[in-house]
Amino acid sequence: MGSTRLYSKGRILGHKRGKRNTRPNTTLVQVEGVTTKQDTQFYLGKRVAYVYKAKTEVRGSKTRVIWGRITRPHGNSGVVKAKFRSNIPPHSFGATVRVDHHPYAACDTYGT
Repeated sequence: MGSTRLYSKGRILGHKRGKRNTRPNTTLVQVEGVTTKQDTQFYLGKRVAYVYKAKTEVRGSKTRVIWGRITRPHGNSGVVKAKFRSNIPPHSFGATVRVDHHPYAACDTYGT
C-alpha cells in the first residue's frame, strides 16, 4: 500500500493588497485542485504550514515552520486568505505550503 498524504499542496501568491498598499497580516494561497469558491468551503478553518530551511540549526534541526489558518475565500477562482502566526516574508511568494485536511488537536499547541 502506498503512502497517503494527509495534506494538500498550496502556493503562496502574496499578501492581501490594494492598488498601492500591501496588508502583510493576510496571505493569499492557491490550493492545488481548487478552482471555485464552492470548493474552498472544505478548507475554511484548516491549518496551513509554511515549511522552510534556515541556515542556522536550532534544537538540532534546520527546518522551520510558520503555522497559519485559512480564514475565507478570496474572489471566485479558488484562492483563499490565510492568517499566519507571524507574517509571511516576501521571499516566500511562490513557495509551497501544506494545507492539512483535518484540524487535529496537536496543531492547537502552536497557538494559531
